[in-house]
Amino acid sequence: MADGEPDYSSLPLTDRWVHKVWKVRKQAYEDAAKQFEVTPDEYDPAFRPFNQDPSLWKGAVADSNVAAQSDGIAAYCAFLKFGGREGCVRSRGQVITPIVEKGLISTRPATKASSIEALLLLIELDVAAPVIEDILPAISAKLPKVIAAALAALTTIFHNYGCKVADPKPVLKILPKAFGHADKNVRAEATNLAVEFYRWLRDAMKPMFWGDLKPTQQTDLEAQFEKIKAEPAPKQERLLRSQQEAMARAPPPGADGDDAYEEDGAEEPGEVDAFDLAEPQDVLSKVPANFHENLASSKWKDRKEALEGLFAALNVPRIKDADFNEINRGLAKSMKDANIAVVTQAAQCIEVLAKGLRKGYGKYRSIVMAPIMERLKEKKQSVSDALGAALDQVFLATSFTECLEDILAFLNHKNPQVKEGTMKFLVRCLRTTRDAPSKQEVTSIVEAAKKLLAESSEGLRSGGAEVLGTVMKIVGERAMNPHMEALDDIRKTKVKEFFEKAEVKAKDKPKPAPAPVARAPAGGPKKVAGGGLKKAPGAVKRVAPAASAPPPAAEHAPPTAQPVSKPAGPSKLGMPKPGGPSGLKAPQRRLAAPGAGSPRRVAAPPPPPPVEDEEPVQASPPPKPRVGLGRGGLA
Repeated sequence: MADGEPDYSSLPLTDRWVHKVWKVRKQAYEDAAKQFEVTPDEYDPAFRPFNQDPSLWKGAVADSNVAAQSDGIAAYCAFLKFGGREGCVRSRGQVITPIVEKGLISTRPATKASSIEALLLLIELDVAAPVIEDILPAISAKLPKVIAAALAALTTIFHNYGCKVADPKPVLKILPKAFGHADKNVRAEATNLAVEFYRWLRDAMKPMFWGDLKPTQQTDLEAQFEKIKAEPAPKQERLLRSQQEAMARAPPPGADGDDAYEEDGAEEPGEVDAFDLAEPQDVLSKVPANFHENLASSKWKDRKEALEGLFAALNVPRIKDADFNEINRGLAKSMKDANIAVVTQAAQCIEVLAKGLRKGYGKYRSIVMAPIMERLKEKKQSVSDALGAALDQVFLATSFTECLEDILAFLNHKNPQVKEGTMKFLVRCLRTTRDAPSKQEVTSIVEAAKKLLAESSEGLRSGGAEVLGTVMKIVGERAMNPHMEALDDIRKTKVKEFFEKAEVKAKDKPKPAPAPVARAPAGGPKKVAGGGLKKAPGAVKRVAPAASAPPPAAEHAPPTAQPVSKPAGPSKLGMPKPGGPSGLKAPQRRLAAPGAGSPRRVAAPPPPPPVEDEEPVQASPPPKPRVGLGRGGLA
C-alpha cells in the first residue's frame, strides 16, 4: 500500500475479498492465487472458504475495477487448476455468465485470455454440456459485442475439445439466429464457428441450419469450406482430466498386441453424421394419401410421381420409427417395374428410408433385398448406381451375417450381370463391416469367390480375386493360406495385389478364448501326474500320506493295501499283519536288496511301496485285504 494508506493485510482473506477499496480486493485476489499455487493437494484448507461460499467468485470475475477483475479471473483459473473437480462443480453456476458478459468483452488481452482459459478449465475438470448451456443465453444478449464474444468462445471450445466431448447440437440450432444478426461482427464470428464445425462434422452439419441461410451466405461458407476440405481430420487438442488419468493408467503403446489393436480401433474416427445430430421426424403423416393408389396405376408416370412424392417425404436426416411394411412391399414390387425410371426412383426411396431409420430398417431387409439384387441385371449405369446405393444402406441397417445368405445365393445367379453386381456389393460389404466374418462364413465366401475365378468374364474373375484379397485383409495372410493352396501362381499374385490395396474396417484379431483352454490342461495334467497311477481324487490324497504318514495309514487299515487284485499269494507276507507298517516294509526291503534271487520281486517293489502304504486308507472296507496282503508286495 502507498504511504498514508491504511494496512489491510491483517484482515481475513474473505473480508478483503469483498472490501470496498478495489486495491484491497486486488491484493486479496493475488494472495489467493499464490496460496492456491503452493497447496499440496486439492483438500488443502486454502480452498475451503471458496468451496463453502462459491458466490465469492461471482464478484471477483466481474469486479467493477478492470485491474482487479483481471487478477480475480486469474485467481479463479488458479483455483480451478489446483482445486480439482469439487471446486469446479460448486462454482460453475456462479461464474460462467459474469465471465461471458464481463470478462470476454474486456479490452485487456490478459483478462480476455484468462476468461477463455477459465471456461476451458471448467470443461477439462468435468464435462462440456453445463458450460455450453450457460454460454448459449448470451447469443440473445442485447449487446452485439457480448454475442460475438460468446460465439468466439464457443469456437475456441470446439476447436480444443472437438465435437465428441462437446455436443454440437444445441449450438447448431441457434446458429441461424447468429447468421441473421444485423451486426457484421456477429455474423463474422458465426461464420468462424460454422467453419470450425465443418472441420469436425463436414456435410453432416448442413441439414441442421443450411436451409435457413441466405444464398449469399451459403456461397460464402462454401468458399470457406473448400479451403479446409484438403486438411487432415482434426484431433482433440486438449484432454479432459478424466482422459488424462485414463492415459496415465494405460499401458505403453505396443506393450500388448490386443491393446494395440484396441487403440487402433479407437483411433479410427466414427465420423459424426447428420443422423447423430438430427431429431427423429414423423414422415408417415407426410406421405401423400393417394400414394398406394398411384403406385398401382397402369401409367408409369403416375407410378413415378407417387415415388417422387414419397421420396420428398422420406428425405430427412432422421426418421421416427413407425410401421413401414406396406411402403416397403410397394417399393419391392416396384423393383419389377418395366420402366427403369420407376425402378431408379424406388431404389432412391429405399435408400433414404434405410438411411433415416438406420438399425430400425433391419426388419424390412428380407422384403426388399432380394428384389433389388434381382434387378441388378440392368446395364444402365444410373440404374445400377441407384440399386447399389440402396443395397449399401440396407446393409448398414443390418449386419454382414444377415445379408450373406442372399449374397451367396445371387453369386450363383444365371445372369452374369446380376453376378457381377452382387460381387461388387459383397466387396463393399467386406470393406464396410466392422465385424469380422466367422470361419464358416469365410469358408463360404472363399468357395464362392473361387468359382468366380473360373468364370469366362474378366470382370467376374477379377472380382473373385478382389473378394479373396479383401477377405485376406480382414483375416490375415496366415489364416488364408489353406484356402490359397489350390490356386495357381497367377491367381495368387492377383489376389495379393488386391490384398495390398484393400482398405477394411474389420480386423480378425485373435480371440482371448484360446488362453483359458491352454490354462486348463496346464493345471490338470500336473495334478494327475503327481498323483501317481490313478485318475480318481484318491490320487491326490495318495501323495500326502505316502510321504508323511505311513504308520497311520496302516493303523486305519490293518489288513493291507489293495493290490491290483490277483488272489493267490504266499502266507509269509500275510503273517506279520499285527506289525502294521513294519510288517509291510520289511519284506519290501528284503526284496529290493536280493535282486538276483527273485527277478519278479526285484522288478515289482519300487513302484508299489507308496501304493501299499496308501491304499489301505481308501480300501479298508473291501473283504479282500487278507488275500491282498501277500500280493501287494509282489504285484
